[in-house]
Amino acid sequence: MPARKPRPTDSKPQSERFIETARALGCDEDEAKFKAKLAVIARHKPKDSPTKPDK
Repeated sequence: MPARKPRPTDSKPQSERFIETARALGCDEDEAKFKAKLAVIARHKPKDSPTKPDK
């Protein structure tokens, strides 16, 4: 089993740390940009699902 990461000694709540990390990674809170990215993802057609073999 992998070793656990040490808990941050920071007194900030997890939600604040999450927001800071998301911003550092370049995530954006702009709703228009989100919808544009979602449209790209939603356009992608999934592969055909595998069929079950006949018994």
